[in-house]
Amino acid sequence: MYVKKILAVLIMVFCPVAMMWAGDTAVFADLGFSPDGKIYMFAQYGVQSDTLRQWAELYIVDVANNSFVSDGRLSYVHPQPVKSGQDGSGALYHLLTKNVRLADQYKVDFLSQGRPLYISIDEPAAPPSVNIEFRDFDAGAAYKASIISSVEGSSALLRSSFYINLERTARNGTVKTYRVGTPQVKRPGIASYRIQKAVIAPQEGSMILVIEMKKHSGSTFDIRYMIEAVKL
Repeated sequence: MYVKKILAVLIMVFCPVAMMWAGDTAVFADLGFSPDGKIYMFAQYGVQSDTLRQWAELYIVDVANNSFVSDGRLSYVHPQPVKSGQDGSGALYHLLTKNVRLADQYKVDFLSQGRPLYISIDEPAAPPSVNIEFRDFDAGAAYKASIISSVEGSSALLRSSFYINLERTARNGTVKTYRVGTPQVKRPGIASYRIQKAVIAPQEGSMILVIEMKKHSGSTFDIRYMIEAVKL
């Protein structure tokens, strides 16, 4: 009887969250840097909630310019619905194997991934955290980051933009500030932004900020990712 009561309570707690969040939630994949730290590759993948098709997107970023290289945006959607037990990662593997020349061309090392400094533990349905603080214990540096967003319209007319104010305090107390992002870019359908992860590049002293985006999709929202790169 006691076990049944516990199960009933857990169902009551978790079911509303599941009902609130019925969209397609992507998985972010850190694919690594080039040996000089100037190029970064990442991907996201998942299963479309309406068609149940696996999908994947692959991106290659010029870190210094905080922009994609000329041929650095690729995508794939598998034509057949996902089978039981699959999570969409097969679409990513397909995309990678079909475009392995790009990883070679830009000298991306899949074993040279960023060192995580911050990872959000908030659930996608939770309100986005605007201000965060984290530390780089290896370098003795402390960081503060604030994400400033602007949202206009609603439903099909929803458009938004954002930028990030980043502050770095070095071990010796020196403070540097950075403004990261392109606030002039209005993204259709994006309702909110959250800094989901911050990593330091193995070389060149660059930081990658992984941005979680809540994207309007019918009566619910999908979760997608993008990154902002900043040379420290």
